[in-house]
Amino acid sequence: MTRLSDFFLRLAVSFVLIGVCLGYWMGVTHQFLLSPVHAHINLLGWVSMFLYGLFYRAMPLAAGGRLPIIHAVLASVGLPLMMIGLTIQLLGVTSLMAAVPPLMIAGPTMVVLGMAVFAVIVFRATGPAKAAVA
Repeated sequence: MTRLSDFFLRLAVSFVLIGVCLGYWMGVTHQFLLSPVHAHINLLGWVSMFLYGLFYRAMPLAAGGRLPIIHAVLASVGLPLMMIGLTIQLLGVTSLMAAVPPLMIAGPTMVVLGMAVFAVIVFRATGPAKAAVA
């Protein structure tokens, strides 16, 4: 299932473009308020998504079934929600502050659940019961 791998690899490259542009803007303007957003986009968006893509490329049988789809939805939706909430909070956009708690609950929860689902996928694909995945 290279489609799932391709999805994560393309998503990772999209996130790194956003992260690099944000970092460039912060450097040029000397405005580092959004450093936590920059760091999360680069680590969870670029690094994690790219590693997910490489894993699914190396272990294509692990990309089958419902769990990898659940993982993809949780990871790809959770991070943007979290980054939007964090950005609003850090910038202090008062007109949007009511959105921060739901975003900062849903986003990080989805990211953590996505990582937990990915851990299950990895353990199933690499453990003694890996024949069941195949």
